[in-house]
Amino acid sequence: MAYASRFLSRSKQLQGSLVILQQHHAIPVRAFAKEAARPTFKGDEMLKGVFTEIKNKFQAAVDILRKEKITLDPEDPAAVKQYANVMKTIRQKADMFSESQRIKYDIENETKEIPDARAYLLKLKDIRTRRGLTDELGAEAMMFEALEKVEKDIKKPLLRSDKKGMDLLVAEFEKGNKKLGIRKEDLPKYEENLELSIAKAQLDELKSDALEAMESQKKKEEFKDEEMPDVKSLDIRNFM
Repeated sequence: MAYASRFLSRSKQLQGSLVILQQHHAIPVRAFAKEAARPTFKGDEMLKGVFTEIKNKFQAAVDILRKEKITLDPEDPAAVKQYANVMKTIRQKADMFSESQRIKYDIENETKEIPDARAYLLKLKDIRTRRGLTDELGAEAMMFEALEKVEKDIKKPLLRSDKKGMDLLVAEFEKGNKKLGIRKEDLPKYEENLELSIAKAQLDELKSDALEAMESQKKKEEFKDEEMPDVKSLDIRNFM
């Protein structure tokens, strides 16, 4: 029990909302106490609303994790898919973005003021790198090659407001996508694979955290004679 309790305390997925509260809002509990004497301001109500929303999202996540079995085996495709499905359910209940939705949101917000195509592609590269995504197909290089070709044809830097030039660029993208075997109808599959790869990485991190916690406990005198359980057998539902 001590091993699994320590594992639970280290879970970043369970503590994420609390960290947000601690690092970004730092709202003292007394600010919401009924007996607080100071007057209520609009800002207080706004902060209270933020606190309540995050608290409700955190509780929704905990309620789901109390019901769903998560197996800490990142090498088992079935365990990875189950974990991905649990996280998807949590996101839906808590009204949170998936990774692909978050990337789309970042792109829309971080590129809306960018006037030229080259700076736009560079920002896409920055977002991809920042999110830890790999470009295994070489799509990024293809897009820059397409841009080079179009700018050479029009003999000037391509602006996003240049409809004719952007149409040429999109046409070059479509040619490149065809060569790479990328089809628009396969986008849902790509998004699913992205979520599965993220789920596998998170499971791997959770497994490492659990093993580290158990190794730490094993060094303590009271646990020296205990046999370390298989990390796959841990069930956090028993400790929530």
